[in-house]
Amino acid sequence: MARRGEARGETPTEATNDPQWVRELLSSVRCAAGLLGLLLVVDWGTGRLAFWPTALWLALAGLLFAVLCPARVCVGEGWLSSRRLLRERRVRTDLLVSVRCLDGISQRLLLRDALGGRVVIDPEVLVTSPRVWYRLDVDARKSASDGTLLCGATALRLVSRRVERETARAVFKVSGLE
Repeated sequence: MARRGEARGETPTEATNDPQWVRELLSSVRCAAGLLGLLLVVDWGTGRLAFWPTALWLALAGLLFAVLCPARVCVGEGWLSSRRLLRERRVRTDLLVSVRCLDGISQRLLLRDALGGRVVIDPEVLVTSPRVWYRLDVDARKSASDGTLLCGATALRLVSRRVERETARAVFKVSGLE
């Protein structure tokens, strides 16, 4: 069976996943299940447990899960992908054109490549997963040295400082110097 990418002529590489993704997925499942359980208990306690309200509560819990479900970020040599429930977006990190910080309720990082690919990820994924950050950083430096990265050096520097700060904090905590 061919691995992903081999059918398109790409060389197979080892992929790195975000290790926090499973924990966040289980947390979103717990929240949705907790809401569903609470709504069903309230309906049962009032004596109005019926099919249609139960179907509505199930749909509401499913919607909450869809909103809370984290994107699964995978990275390999020359690519980064972000998979949500229904769609996967992929960007060539060795052909990056821009990297931008999007501010709002939660900060996001927008990566665009020369082929039109676009991925939005949470910078926290890069902070909590050094392997994902390392792979993105190596490929972004290649893009910058090749001259394709036109916009985004500042955003990458900010993320790099944050990763270094969190790594140093973790080292100090483990060594007891905090």
